Parts: sequence; C-alpha cells; structure tokens
Amino acid sequence: MTPDSAMVLTGKQALDFSGGVSAEDNYGIGGYDRVMGPNGQAQYWAPNLAAACDVLMAHYEHTYLAPGETAPRQAASQDPRDRDVSGYPHAVPGSDFATVGEIFSAAHNPDRKKPFDIRAVMRALSDQDHPVLERWAGMADADMSVVQDVHLGGWPVCLIGIESQNVPRRGFPPTDGPDTYTAGTLFPRSSKKTARAINAASGNRPLVVLANLSGFDGSPESMRKLQLEYGAEIGRAIVNFRGPIVFCVISRYHGGAFVVFSKSLNPNLTVLALEGSFASVLGGAPAAAVVFSGEVRDRTATDPRVTGLQARAAETSGAERAALHAELAEVQAAVRAEKVSEVAAEFDRIHSIQRAVQVGSVDEIISVAQMRPRIIGAIERGLRR
Repeated sequence: MTPDSAMVLTGKQALDFSGGVSAEDNYGIGGYDRVMGPNGQAQYWAPNLAAACDVLMAHYEHTYLAPGETAPRQAASQDPRDRDVSGYPHAVPGSDFATVGEIFSAAHNPDRKKPFDIRAVMRALSDQDHPVLERWAGMADADMSVVQDVHLGGWPVCLIGIESQNVPRRGFPPTDGPDTYTAGTLFPRSSKKTARAINAASGNRPLVVLANLSGFDGSPESMRKLQLEYGAEIGRAIVNFRGPIVFCVISRYHGGAFVVFSKSLNPNLTVLALEGSFASVLGGAPAAAVVFSGEVRDRTATDPRVTGLQARAAETSGAERAALHAELAEVQAAVRAEKVSEVAAEFDRIHSIQRAVQVGSVDEIISVAQMRPRIIGAIERGLRR
C-alpha cells in the first residue's frame, strides 16, 4: 500500500448515508498507518506507485514459478556458500556482542540467554549480493516474529527469525499481560504472523526458521487473544507444508516450540542445532522451580547454613531467637535460589542438545562456521526429494 491508498469494504460516504460507523475519511477506515498495516492485511508499504512496482518485482524474484515448475529458480550468487557467518557485525548500541559469532560463543554467552538482534543473524546468513524483502513489517504486536524473503546459495527461501531481545509494548498494556514482549517468546499476533508466513511459502519455496524459542506466552491476555488457536495454526501449517523445511536451533528450543516444529509433523523437516544450544520440552529453571520443587526444598532444608541457624535458634530465646529467625528466613531464601540454579544446571546438562540428537528430535549439531553451508545443503536435499 502507498500513503494515498485505502482498502475499504464500504466508503465513508456510503457508511454515513446508511447510518453505519465511519471515520473522518477513507484512510481512517482502511489506510495503511492506522488499519491495514497494523492488522497485517497490507503486507508491504511503498512511498509511491513506482516504489510499489519495485516491491512487486522484488516479490516475484522470490516467489514466481513459471507454469510447470515445481521449485523456484536458483539465482546467480557470488557469495560463497561455505562463508563463515561469525565475522558479520552485530551493530546494536549497548549490546554485549560485536559480531554474530560472539552471540553463539561459549566465552561470551555460555547460557545463550543474553539478548541479541535476530535481523543481524538473518542478514549474516543470507546471500550478501541479494536484497532482503521483509514481509508484514508494520504488523502491530507481531514484533517477535520476523519474516523475510531472502536468497541462500542463490535459492529463494522464506526465512523466519524469532526476535531475541525484549520489545517494548505500545500504549498501556492490560494488567493481565506482560509489560514487554519478552525475547524468544511467541505472543498471539506473532504466532498468527508465523503461521501466515509458513502457509504463504508452502508449495512455492523452502522455509528456513532460525529459532531461539522458549515457547508461547501463556498469560491471561495471550490466552484471551487466541494464543492456543494461533499456535495450533503453526502446527497445522507445518503439517500441510509442501517443500523442504530447515529448522535451526541457534540458542534455546523449549516449550510449545517442541510440539509445533516437530519432525513428527512433517517428514521433510530437517532440524539442525548450533553447538552449545539447549533443547528440551521444559527449560532448566522452570523445571527446577516446578517439577523438581521437592528436590529443591530437600536440598535447601539440609544445607549446613540452614541447619546451623536452626540449631542455634532452638538453643536461644527472646529477642536473640527472633533475630535468628529473621536471619534464617533470609538465608533460606538465598539458599533456595542457589539450589534452584543448581538443579536447573543439572537438568540442562542431562537434557542437552546431544540428548535431543540421541532421541531423534534434532538431526545434527553444527558449528557456527558450518551454519550457512549446512542449511543450504539441507535446502538442496529437500528440493531434490
């Protein structure tokens, strides 16, 4: 859409004449800025008609199939397919990382929990001599899913990335929802955008997903806004997808993501994981706090710091005993937090990415240097099938 265009079912004059509800003009009913961009019905914005034609031709560069063709045509690319993405700059003010390689480094980010810009990783992976076309960039409250049409090894692909830094919310968030959109989490509108992107690429071009995904938000607000329905739509889109899918775990892979992006749903799905990433149905910290709460409680109760204070409190009385009980409460809280971290680390060591390979959830563990060639190779194998 351009600034001068509006998509309406019924124009303002007709609505006013029939007694319906209208806006101050047709742009208020169906213009890009207020309606069609935020709701995702307008997929691209262009400043004028000539730029709109450029967007259309760029879209065709990624999606056009001539009659009788079953796969996109490979474009010429001078970008080496075995290029190491590690040296690509991560130019984000205030970030802990200077390059993409540092994001996935055991020295700089051992727990894979530090925030980073997913668009930098996506651009590092894609062919540098082909432009990127981002779809649904203006869709409101869908910031956690980034959808781009790019070339990989010359092949047109739909590339989806999960935003890996917190995104501030617009306006005043409801009291039963999060204050910010948290990194690595899909919220209802982002889930809707992801499902729509997968469906749009089906039968047309390969799909590549870069996943730092801890699951779906389960707040009352998200549940009220059809989180379950849109999450299920992603699963259905994966089941129905025609063509190769490459799912690459770049940091963490937990929760509902384990269900909707599953090899069991589509045999054409290849799952790769970077070294040092984590994959399990439940993350270590939630597992320690909920599933293994009894273990945490027992370890806290038997810790010498806690038992020592309890023994001293039992031998005193009066003000001294009250002071010891106050100190005991503080020590118990600190020890419990320590034990939660301890159990979480043990859980993550057991439910490692290596175990995910052993049970068949992940096909292969790769290094950051192998990321681009292995993804391109998986795309080409899928296209041959």
